[in-house]
Amino acid sequence: MRFGRAALLPSLFSILPHPLTTTALPTTNQQHPLISNDSPAPTNYTITADIFASLSTLARIVDISYCVGLTGITAPFSCLSHCSSFPTFALITTFNTGPLLSDSCGYIAYDHSPSDPRIIIAFRGTYGIANTIVDLSTIPQEYVPYIGENVTDPSPTTPQACTNCTVHSGFLKSWRNTRSTVTPQIDIALKMHPEYRLELVGHSLGGAVALLAGLEFHARGWSPRITTFGEPKVGNLAFTQHIDDIFSSSGAVRENSDYRRVTHVDDPVPLLPPTEWGYRPHAGEVYITKSGLPPEIEDVRWCDGDDDVRCSAGSDRSLMTKDMVEAEQEMSASGLIPARYKIWQLFFAHRDYFWRLGICMREWEWKGWDSRDAGVTFVEVDEL
Repeated sequence: MRFGRAALLPSLFSILPHPLTTTALPTTNQQHPLISNDSPAPTNYTITADIFASLSTLARIVDISYCVGLTGITAPFSCLSHCSSFPTFALITTFNTGPLLSDSCGYIAYDHSPSDPRIIIAFRGTYGIANTIVDLSTIPQEYVPYIGENVTDPSPTTPQACTNCTVHSGFLKSWRNTRSTVTPQIDIALKMHPEYRLELVGHSLGGAVALLAGLEFHARGWSPRITTFGEPKVGNLAFTQHIDDIFSSSGAVRENSDYRRVTHVDDPVPLLPPTEWGYRPHAGEVYITKSGLPPEIEDVRWCDGDDDVRCSAGSDRSLMTKDMVEAEQEMSASGLIPARYKIWQLFFAHRDYFWRLGICMREWEWKGWDSRDAGVTFVEVDEL
């Protein structure tokens, strides 16, 4: 089914719990990063061809999760999305908590690749991400690292303290509603194949759930590698520092990092919930600088630290005058998402990570898909 922009925008506004009464702000076609006079000298942060290929592949892997709850994924590994591109995959299970339990959804599969065997958990996003963020934004919850539930648990690694850490209660609820299904399956899979690497991937809300799952799995001694696309901010500054300490995401050897947080130049979700509400991004960011699909390797770069102004953090207040900042502060205090975040991009840029994510259909049926292997030329379209 295809929807025009005119049909999509009213439906987007209807999911937000507050009326979108905003101060008129100038708009631009692209969120340009803000470069200050104090910014460090430009450095070459271009990713390698291997990292580019890995991220592109993981984007397809997480895109498959959108078939769960729609047309489905069947054993051994079949669906209407990219499943045929992964002949070494074998489905373990799918999971779907449903919208009443915070809409956490995805699948677990083996990748029996001889060169890189792994156990994959893919967490799907939700089209109600704006509703999730705004509804529960004022209810941060204390975050306590996993330390084991009972004496029969395997001995976890000694967890690092997370003093004064708080997280978005909606994201934490999503993980807690999922963990009883996912964790036992991973435990069994790792016991059957202890030599397999554990790979977590998530998009949107699924990125936030992948983060929380990854922290627990790390505490269990399972050494996960996590890649997220369009991940929202999950917690406060103390929580951000905890993530960076666990995964060493701010280290110099980026290629070996166990956490990669992929963001997009026009995607508002990595900027949400707003900084004014006490949320902070964490390190490990990989930034796509090109608005349209598909990106080339020169369009993707590593970022420094938690809030590199040459990456998504630079879009947070770019091109804003003092009066505009004050107007948005008033909006934020009223519980509204400030207009600078371009919420309409939830249907467009938020889904444009190497591919147009969130559409469970055969690749050749989607006009916006580009496959160099199949020789299909990318066509820019105005409809979804």
